[in-house]
Amino acid sequence: MNLVVDIGNTLVKMAVFQQSKFITKKICLKQDFLKNFEEIIQKYPQTSKCMVSSVAKTSPKWFQKIEETLDLTILTPELPKVFTNLYATPSTLGNDRTALVSAASFQYPKQNVLIIDAGTCITFDFITSKNEYFGGAISPGLQMRYSALNTFTQNLPLLEPEEDVALIGNSTKNSMHSGVIVGITAEIDGVINAYSSQYKDLTIILTGGDAQFLCKRLKNSIFANSNFLLEGLNYILEFNKSQ
Repeated sequence: MNLVVDIGNTLVKMAVFQQSKFITKKICLKQDFLKNFEEIIQKYPQTSKCMVSSVAKTSPKWFQKIEETLDLTILTPELPKVFTNLYATPSTLGNDRTALVSAASFQYPKQNVLIIDAGTCITFDFITSKNEYFGGAISPGLQMRYSALNTFTQNLPLLEPEEDVALIGNSTKNSMHSGVIVGITAEIDGVINAYSSQYKDLTIILTGGDAQFLCKRLKNSIFANSNFLLEGLNYILEFNKSQ
């Protein structure tokens, strides 16, 4: 069995797989990682391998603890890819984007796939039916847009997203909600339409923390998958077992 670990700035996401089959997932604060790691190992003692992806500073004690129990692989730019990477600066490609494209390569072979990750940032990543990755785009995410309106002005409040948002805001708060939520939805739909006009039979995957909030607002047909990044990490781990 495999354990994959995605370390973010605040949260750690962990998932257990039996080869390619998803078993369970756990999300915890960074300070609670070791306790949750030990609980997973106790519950799934057959776990033997681990893949760690980190976009934040990580305590060396974590890696030492993992290596005491499991065969550890750390995701780095040097690790063999499951796709042809045509990114102009491959060493700068984030681990999260690498994992997402890997999942698309495995789950949707010989298809044009656009992966949209709606998290702190919104990332757009495109892989062709020939398994070639060209790149995509990075845009401010939902919370970042609300925060920017508050941080870079003197009078606009810090708001939280709301479910019911009108196109025409009839107050300052409602105008902010419209600007952020209607705007971000129009942006995503616009990007999808632009890709669809150039690439036929485009498969669209939406993932990330804000995926469920946004998916019902999008006009385009998409597949929402909250575990897509974790599945990609597991596929990279499985792929590198045979290297």
